[in-house]
Amino acid sequence: MPVKERIGIVVSNKMQKTIVVKIENKYPHSIYSKILVKTKKYLAHDELSECNIGDQVLVEECRPLSKRKRWKLVKILSKSSFLI
Repeated sequence: MPVKERIGIVVSNKMQKTIVVKIENKYPHSIYSKILVKTKKYLAHDELSECNIGDQVLVEECRPLSKRKRWKLVKILSKSSFLI
């Protein structure tokens, strides 16, 4: 069975070795065919704490690392120019 991979935006990096990634899923409405956007947030493991808010990242599913953390960072696709 293939491993699930998702592309998302980092929303928070305030925890140690953990980031919060926002992933958007676009789908058409069954009756009206309007494109709807559903957003979900996942906790992902960032071993080196190298992500910042606004970075676009690739995460993949892995074994459970904590109560809510089941994803790990694969690579950073683009860095954010947004600085706090």
